[in-house]
Order: sequence, then structure tokens, then C-alpha cells
Amino acid sequence: MILFPAIDLKNGECVRLLRGDMAQATVFSTDPAAQARAFAEQGFEYLHVVDLDGAFAGEPVNADAVRRILSAVTVKMQLGGGVRDMKTVRGWLESGVTRVIIGTAAVHDPDFVREAARLYPGRIAVGIDAHEGRVAVEGWAKTSNISAPDLGRRFEDAGVAAIIYTDISRDGALTGLNIASTIALAEALAIPVIASGGLASIEDVRRLTEPDCARLAGAITGRALYDGRLDPREALALIRSRAVA
Repeated sequence: MILFPAIDLKNGECVRLLRGDMAQATVFSTDPAAQARAFAEQGFEYLHVVDLDGAFAGEPVNADAVRRILSAVTVKMQLGGGVRDMKTVRGWLESGVTRVIIGTAAVHDPDFVREAARLYPGRIAVGIDAHEGRVAVEGWAKTSNISAPDLGRRFEDAGVAAIIYTDISRDGALTGLNIASTIALAEALAIPVIASGGLASIEDVRRLTEPDCARLAGAITGRALYDGRLDPREALALIRSRAVA
């Protein structure tokens, strides 16, 4: 179980959105590299970074901020937002990104995901962002007709490293992770699943240490860290205690 602190980039700043609404963005830091260093110093070993502007544009927009983060820390990073072609995948992986997340293109061009996973085994993740059970695309601006489990099944034999499952209705709302839907997805797939959207407190982290969550590969936390609701060291200690047990 990995606990990932989220760095969402909009206009070069660290922000948190409410349920994916770009008009409801709260700026928490104007220096993403400094924020990444702070997370590393708190003990996090893997960052979750999203280029929000890139997700809408269909290509990287906050590349300079990402590069500054890569220069500032040595911890691992998974990166999504605007990854729609192999050139972008290759460029980020060669720049030092550990794992690239493909979202919208996983719906529109599954063969691209398969080819990327073949060329870069263990370094490609698929982002599945769902609204009322249906997968959203293009920065969550549109909803497709495909369900989260059906999309995940497309890549069962592709060598995808992880599925990052976000319940959009909970993202940034501090209402708790959608454990039931996330576990159901994990049970439907052989691919490791990471939970995202709504983690609000140490109780949510404690919930992740319960036996029925053993199938989950990790969880992402954002706003709760930024506004102080979640103590990072306490959260990491809980996660590590589960690993020891």
C-alpha cells in the first residue's frame, strides 16, 4: 500500500479542484518544486502529479513545473494529464518520471495504451475517472458511455502497471474514499488498483489498513494534506504498520 501525495498543476501552481471543476480551484502553493520537497521531507516516497491544464489541452502545458519538481526531489513520480501520444510518454519517462498515467486516450485509443505498456513495461498506468459509474474524459469535461470495470478489462493482458480509480463526485470534497466501488473494481481486475478522490482524515487511512482493502495498491491524498486535516507522518506510520503486519 502506497500513500501518494497529490500535486495538481494549474497555471504553474499547486491547486485542488472541487469535483474536477476548474472554476473551483484553490491555490495551495505557487512553488510546486518546494511543495514536492516538503512532501519528500515528510517521508512520502512516491508523488502523484497531474497537469490539469494539459488534461484539457490534450498535451503537456505545465511541463516547466514538472521539470522543476523532477530536479527538486529524488522520490518517484507518477504523472498524468495531456498524455495522448507516444512522444509524450517517451519524453516524460526519459526525463525521469517513474510512471506515466494515460487517461482520455485509454478510452479513445486503447491500442496506444497497449503499445506504450509493451514498450515500457511496468511504467504505464491507466487513469479511470468515473462519474456515476461512467468514465469521464478530457479533463472530466465529458462523460463516455463505458463503465470503469469495462475499461479496465480492456487492458487486463496489456501489462499495465496500475489503474488509478477516481470517484469524481468525491474528489476534493473531503467526503471519504469510495471504498466499495474501488474494492469492486479491484476484485474485477488483475491489475493493481489505486484509490483516489475524497480521502479526508486519518480514519480514511485507517480504513485502508483493514483486511478487505488488502487488494488495493495504494491511495492518493490531496486537499486533506494541504489544509492540515491529515497529519502526513501519522498517516505514513499507519500505512507502514500494515506492511509490517
